[in-house]
Amino acid sequence: MYPPTDSTSEVLVSIGEDFPDIRGAVRRICAAFPGSYWRDVEAREAYPSEFVKALTDAGYLAVLIPESFGGAGLPLRAASVVLEEIHASGGNAGACHAQMYTMGTLLRYGSEAQKMTFLPRIASGELRLQAFGVTEPTTGSDTTKLKTQAVRDGDHYVVNGQKVWTSRALYSDLMLLLARTTPIDRVAKKTDGLSAFLVDMREALNAGMTIRPIKTMVNHNTTEVFFNNLRIPADSLLGTEGKGFRYILDGMNAERILVASESLGDGRWFIRTAAAYATQRTVFGRPIGQNQGVQFPIARAYAELQAAEMVLRGACALFDAARPCGEEANLAKLLTAEAAWHAGEACLQTHGGFGYAREYDVERKWRETRLYQIAPISTNLILAYLGEHVLGMPRSY
Repeated sequence: MYPPTDSTSEVLVSIGEDFPDIRGAVRRICAAFPGSYWRDVEAREAYPSEFVKALTDAGYLAVLIPESFGGAGLPLRAASVVLEEIHASGGNAGACHAQMYTMGTLLRYGSEAQKMTFLPRIASGELRLQAFGVTEPTTGSDTTKLKTQAVRDGDHYVVNGQKVWTSRALYSDLMLLLARTTPIDRVAKKTDGLSAFLVDMREALNAGMTIRPIKTMVNHNTTEVFFNNLRIPADSLLGTEGKGFRYILDGMNAERILVASESLGDGRWFIRTAAAYATQRTVFGRPIGQNQGVQFPIARAYAELQAAEMVLRGACALFDAARPCGEEANLAKLLTAEAAWHAGEACLQTHGGFGYAREYDVERKWRETRLYQIAPISTNLILAYLGEHVLGMPRSY
C-alpha cells in the first residue's frame, strides 16, 4: 500500500511480476536481437530500425494509445514494464521510448481533430512521434528561459530558435515542440507564455528546420535542431496558447518514470550477468563469487535495486490514478539510476579485463546506464527539487 497524498483514498501497488503476458512477449522479441545486434548497430552509428519495427508491429509502442485510436489503451505501468524488459534483455529502448512519454501531452491536450489525424497512424507505425524539442544549449534545464520563439502570423506560427539533445529527430515524423509565444518580460509568471506544438517534421525539414547529429559516448541518435523562420500551421498548437509549460510537466513525470524503468532493467541485466559470471569463473581453484569482495557488491546492488523498484511502482500507481506524483517520479528516477550504476560497477569489476571486451556487452551497457545520472534530468536537480518542494528548504539555485 503506497501512502496516499490525501486521507480520502488509497492507491494500491502490486508486487511480483505484473503484466506477465507482456513481459513474456517482449522477452521473445528481444531474444531475436542479441548483443551482437546492438554491437553492430553501434559500430555503424545506426538506428536500430529492425528492432523498432518489431516492437511497433507487435503493438508495444502503442500501449498508451486508446483502443478507439488503434492502440492498446493500457496504463503507464504497462509501458514501464515494456521498457524494463527491453533493458533487462540487454537491449536499449532509447531509440523509441519518447513515443511513450510524449503521448500523454497529445492525449490530454490535443484536440479531437489532432488525435483523429495522428493517433491511428502512430499506433499502426505509419508515423513516428519520437522527437521532443525542449532543451536548449544556453538554458539547459531552466526551461522557462528558453529562447525559441513561435510568433503568430495569420494561419501560421513562425518559429525561430535552436534545440539540443533532441534525440531521434532524424528518425521521427513528428516533434513535440515547446516554444515561447509571449516574451518572458510580458507575462505575470515565468511559466506562462510557453506553448506546445505538434510539428510535422516531414514538412518542416529543409523548409526552415535543419538537423545536425551530435556524436556521443553511446549510440543514442541525438541531435541539435535549428529553426529559421519555419512556418507551421496554427492548428499545430496543442491546447491553449501560453499553457504549454504545464502540459510538458505532465510529460516530464511520465518521462522520469519510464526512464527509471529502463534503469531498473539495466540493473537487472547487470546483476544477472555478474552473478552468472561470478559463479562460473574459477580462479585459484574456486569460483570468484565465493569471495565476499566479489559477492557482496553484487548483493548490495541487488538490494538497492529492489528498494528502488518499489518506489518506481508507487510512482506508476499514482500517475495511473491521476494523482500528483512529482516527488515519486523524481525519487524513482534518482534511485533506479543510482542502483543501476552501482550494479554496473559491480558487474564490470566482477568481469575484470573481460568487462572491457566488447563481446561481453558489459562495457556497452555500462556506458549506456551512466547516461541516466545526467539525463533526462541530473541527479543534483532532483536533489534540489526534493530539498525545496518536498522538504521545504530554501531554493538552492
